[in-house]
Amino acid sequence: MSVGRIKSRPIYKGLVPDASAKRHLIVAEGEGAEAVAALEAKASYGFLERAAIFYVVSGARGQEHKSRLEALGADVFYSFPSIPTLLFRLNGVLTTATMGVRLYVSGTEGFIGQVLQAALSHGIDHQCVLTEHHGSLARRVQCIHCKGFTEMVKTNLVKCEHCGITLLVRDHYSRRLGAFMGVSADAETPGELPPSQENFP
Repeated sequence: MSVGRIKSRPIYKGLVPDASAKRHLIVAEGEGAEAVAALEAKASYGFLERAAIFYVVSGARGQEHKSRLEALGADVFYSFPSIPTLLFRLNGVLTTATMGVRLYVSGTEGFIGQVLQAALSHGIDHQCVLTEHHGSLARRVQCIHCKGFTEMVKTNLVKCEHCGITLLVRDHYSRRLGAFMGVSADAETPGELPPSQENFP
């Protein structure tokens, strides 16, 4: 069964250094560290002297990636144990950000969506944020019934962690929420569910 007809999945164009930026805020999670290392390799001399790296340690190689990013020698390096702790610190930094700041984001789709959500709340246009997807394709899903979020969804069906409704994960993506929409999978025929399959490994 299709997960929806509306295709609004974001397009991630990759990280490219912006030589004109006065300050670089580089935000990554897990395997997203690979994109940060590649970004640094493409950048001109002095790029890291104007850069702050925010990194969420996750995945099997999280500590290895952390050491690698720390060794790059950015002006500031922060590591965090979870996405919420990173977002708390990033929001504080964005509150005082001035013109000329460039934001770079790399990691899983759910992570990128949450960072973009923070950027939007501080008046940063999403088209001004450079993004690159790395890691799992698992989705962050919002239940349209109770408005709760379920993280790292890999299948077309998922039980909402908040209200217990079995949701069909649609292709409709909300940039404002940083999540895909989940609708009741058996609303028309209660008790009859489509087969579950892994669509987002």
